[in-house]
Amino acid sequence: MKVFNYSDLTKADILDLVQRNVDPANEIRAIVEDVIAHVQQNGDSALLDYALKFDKVELEKLYLDKDELVEIAATVTAEQKAALEVAYNNIYKFHQTQLKAEDKVETMPGVTCWRELRPIEKVGLYIPGGSAVLPSTFLMLGIPAQIAGCHEIVVCSPPQKNGKVNAFIAYVALLLGIDKIYLAGGSQAIAAMAYGTQTITKVDKIFGPGNQFVTKAKTIIQSTTTTAIDMPAGPSEVLVIADETANPVYVAADLLAQAEHGMDSQSILVCTSNKIAEDVLAELDKQLPVLPRAEIAKVALENSYIVITNTLEEAINFSNAYAPEHLILATVNWQLITAGIINAGSVFLGNLTPESAGDYASGTNHTLPTSSYARAYSGVSVDSFVKKITFQHITPEGIQNIGPSVEILAELESLHAHKNAVTVRMK
Repeated sequence: MKVFNYSDLTKADILDLVQRNVDPANEIRAIVEDVIAHVQQNGDSALLDYALKFDKVELEKLYLDKDELVEIAATVTAEQKAALEVAYNNIYKFHQTQLKAEDKVETMPGVTCWRELRPIEKVGLYIPGGSAVLPSTFLMLGIPAQIAGCHEIVVCSPPQKNGKVNAFIAYVALLLGIDKIYLAGGSQAIAAMAYGTQTITKVDKIFGPGNQFVTKAKTIIQSTTTTAIDMPAGPSEVLVIADETANPVYVAADLLAQAEHGMDSQSILVCTSNKIAEDVLAELDKQLPVLPRAEIAKVALENSYIVITNTLEEAINFSNAYAPEHLILATVNWQLITAGIINAGSVFLGNLTPESAGDYASGTNHTLPTSSYARAYSGVSVDSFVKKITFQHITPEGIQNIGPSVEILAELESLHAHKNAVTVRMK
């Protein structure tokens, strides 16, 4: 990992450091646009072609039904089921509190306004299955969709070499009451859910993280179709802020936990002294070689870096510029600096709160904005799966109270029919 001193960095240097996952030559866009066009034109046939090309499997059909999911899930052990159920219960508890009815507001006598929630009817969940199979992502997307009451939940996940899905994915489907999984991955799965195919239903909104191709597909789909997306959630990232009260063993473990996601992941350390940086680097050297995914993590770390600041305040300033997906405050003084956090997807406080807890089972959602999108996006929640519709009701008293103001405002905008719609009611 490269090491930088914050005091030596110019604004331009910082902007360059925090930029990631760019596609300056539009190479990714060109590939993804071709995939989207092929799926749009050829539907199921295109998905079968891409399964053979990218997943190296020749599929007879593009989905697994409930009986097949039950059979696949049967290999999950009792201990593994219990762990998945703990995660399910905690995630459900946390998200269930987000479904709240709002109060009606009488803005003036006789004029009442309020909002009511309605579920998005058809949602698509993309569950990655490339270098790592992620049943936790299925829980994170499926549970809030379930709580919101979405009428149709379409699930796409890449097929494994045997033409099936991982047993844990199958078990989560059963936990969620989902009886069909479509065998499609990558940007082709996003296109299938956006346009629909002979087998896969067109959805209203697509959810789920993925690599740069998946993220690019989602952004293209959002700008060219009526299908919405949750957020641009691409390669994963963590930023750890550490001071002298941090444990280097823990910090190194957190950086590696992120790095093993994929070669395009980033693990950033922002610390308040050279000694912390040296201690963490020494721990990385100890912990990295024994990891099964060491080669992946090594490449990710080569594309990551350390920034040394003089104070925790400077560390927070850099973090806000980076706008991390995951932010870990590895300090006993975290309560003194949380108010300064402006841009972050999810925050982990103190030395005993690893990102892994939020990734799996604490209850918060791990589908979060990456690549600085935490500046404007929130993570997935029940709110992501509902629409908020405004209602209003005006009584005879209310129309007399509000009418004159509406007439004046309509007239000053020269919209006389708007004025008249009130005037005829006031007579």
